[in-house]
Amino acid sequence: MMVRYCGLLNTNNEPVPLKSIEVELEVRDHVATVVSILNYENKEDKPLEAVFVFPLPGDAAVCHFSAQIGQTQIVAEVKEKQKAREEYDDALSSGQQAFLFEESEQSPDIFTLSVGSLPPGESASVRLEYVTELAVQADDGLRFCLPAVLNPRYEPQGSEGAGVQVTSVPASLVPYSLSFSVRVSSPRPISKVESCCSLEPLQYVNTEQTQATVKLAAGHKFDRDVELLIYYRDAHKPTAVVEAGQVSAKPGSLMGDPVLMLSLYPDFPQSVMSSLTSRGEFILLLDRSGSMGCPMSNGKRQETRIASARDTLLLLLKSLPMGCYFNIYSFGSSFEHIFPKSVEYSEKNLEDALKKVEAMQANLGGTEILKPLTHILSQTCISNQPRQVFVFTDGEVSNTKEVIDLVKKNSGSHRCFSFGIGEGASSALINGLAKEGGGHAQFITGADRMQPKVMQSLRFALQPAVVDISVTWDLPTGVSVTVLSPPITALFQGQRSLIYAQLTGQSSEAAEGSVMVKYSLAGHLSQNQLHFSLKPPEDNGLTVHRLGARTLIRSLETEEKEHRGQQDGGVKEKVVQLSLQSGVSSSSTAFIAVNKGNGEPIRGPLVRRPVPTPALMQRQACNLRAKKSCAMAARPKVKSGSVFTDINMKLKSMSRQKSTPDGMRASKEQVEMSLDMCDSTFSIQAQSKQPPRDPLMQLVSLQKASGCWLLDPALAAAVGKTSEEVENTKPSAVNQEVWATILALIWLHGFEMDAKPEWELLAMKAVSWLRAQNVPSEGVEAGNTLLGCHVQKDAMGL
Repeated sequence: MMVRYCGLLNTNNEPVPLKSIEVELEVRDHVATVVSILNYENKEDKPLEAVFVFPLPGDAAVCHFSAQIGQTQIVAEVKEKQKAREEYDDALSSGQQAFLFEESEQSPDIFTLSVGSLPPGESASVRLEYVTELAVQADDGLRFCLPAVLNPRYEPQGSEGAGVQVTSVPASLVPYSLSFSVRVSSPRPISKVESCCSLEPLQYVNTEQTQATVKLAAGHKFDRDVELLIYYRDAHKPTAVVEAGQVSAKPGSLMGDPVLMLSLYPDFPQSVMSSLTSRGEFILLLDRSGSMGCPMSNGKRQETRIASARDTLLLLLKSLPMGCYFNIYSFGSSFEHIFPKSVEYSEKNLEDALKKVEAMQANLGGTEILKPLTHILSQTCISNQPRQVFVFTDGEVSNTKEVIDLVKKNSGSHRCFSFGIGEGASSALINGLAKEGGGHAQFITGADRMQPKVMQSLRFALQPAVVDISVTWDLPTGVSVTVLSPPITALFQGQRSLIYAQLTGQSSEAAEGSVMVKYSLAGHLSQNQLHFSLKPPEDNGLTVHRLGARTLIRSLETEEKEHRGQQDGGVKEKVVQLSLQSGVSSSSTAFIAVNKGNGEPIRGPLVRRPVPTPALMQRQACNLRAKKSCAMAARPKVKSGSVFTDINMKLKSMSRQKSTPDGMRASKEQVEMSLDMCDSTFSIQAQSKQPPRDPLMQLVSLQKASGCWLLDPALAAAVGKTSEEVENTKPSAVNQEVWATILALIWLHGFEMDAKPEWELLAMKAVSWLRAQNVPSEGVEAGNTLLGCHVQKDAMGL
């Protein structure tokens, strides 16, 4: 399929119509309601159709779509997708104004908005509303992301699916502005709100600090994702929220009955948590596509994604317990593995793996993740070694649903932990892998360090698997429950699990119900009980209902795909009916709005205008590299994206134009500056020289598989001393390896406490090794004296 590339101007030098985007975010506890208003203006002398492709969270429930043209307000209806498309086409052929909003069939996080038959000189305002759950991050922050970049969606070789066409331009040239405001409310005080973008100061609305507002600072260029992290006090408190049904809906229906949302934070016994398992088969799958050569962030720190991933793999491998098995796969247009099959964790195997990791570059072309996952999951499992798959990728693929279905199909034999690297990584892919694989998802964006988030997931992976999970309801006579969520397959210490349920019927006996969640962990039976009201106050937002409907729709869509080709076509009908009833989008429905107006058809041929999405200059340079790599690797097709040289041509063509679409002249200096930015960015990407490894990673690289360090010049340099200083201060009763290991542990506790989440697991392994050596007390005292620290033995775990 030929991809149409277009800059600020189209091939006829005519402007695109999107002028501004306004976003209002309301966060209630850990649920977000997002209202986006897209303002269009047709400055051309002919009617046109504008097409805007953009990402939303993969689990978002789109629940409202409306448009205003002049003084006329049109509210869209949810209809079966084919009917909606036919109605849209009929409206355009009749010269009427129409709007169509639909989800991509390849991935639930890509949507297309078509604005049809906008007359010359006319303005239109489109309002889109969706609700979504906010994920809990490693530091207990709730993460919301407003994506600015729709990355190129890689299509594997031989794929026949219809891709989404995306128009990309440099972010500085995107012809529309963004305003973004946030309201936060919670039963618990709000401690802070942080962002990768500049924010105005947080304003508390009440003295309890349970309500607050914040805005994006003026001048934001929308050249990066807008990511918010919201922090509450007592974030791990379980909650049960019951939302009253819609008054106008029929009792007994999903929207007519109350819906319950349970937020569970399991609390595992300390005795279990203090003895993490030493078993497991750890398979690390690393993306080595061309875009992994991009810098981690737009700041001064120019570490590339692949370099950060190499350091992360080093830290991860050093933190694995003795007795486990491991292997490392990497992929692009093809895939490689370090060992033919998983090997036992030993010093020799670890050294062999690290040599291969150190040589890894972002040079394998596209992003074909399905083939290596298929190979990994087809391997015979090792007895008594639970398989844990860690997936690292910055990409988006056109076969997202196929990849997630594969992980779900094999979820009984493994857990999957996923990591989205950089802005624009597909939320549907990253969250879907973890959700269906019974693991945990992490996103690493902006100035985030990858290492602490990956180490948190390793702690989860080392936790014993929770089994025999059961949910028992205690409800009065006359009230029944229908669980809308799929069964819980994974529980981790400190992480939230959500359950949605519909409550049908009424009781005159009691106004309260309860639910008990039981599970078994390493032979210990645990349980959590929550009470909830059966007489909730009326709620005008229906947020919980829509999230519950979205959860059920996703489950039914998966079931429908599993039964596709069989006689039973009733599942798709259920999806459509539920979507129509709840007003929540699905892959089988679409929002359609037609303005019948005064009956006067719009005259003239309809011109289609794709609206450009912003593309980072760094991303464009990486795309060129990825494209070259792909060409060398059997030339797989890339369905959408931006091409660096094409942007150069667009910018050069701008220098020959008298004005930009907004009537602003693009001076020769501006164009040359943009070209210089492109060239300098590419030269930065082309440099193979990496910044020197930081002292922490240098020390980590020297640790042995058993947990100890060797006494040599490299160890002395890592702790900031000479070989003579280290050797001359060693107590005679302490052997060399014990002395080196004590020094390493003291240095970590004395100089790197801020990074403790990164090195804690490998330090635990070192402490276990030391305990077996009967460490003399004078060793710790001498180490403190040499390094100028005051670290106590008990602080180190000795």
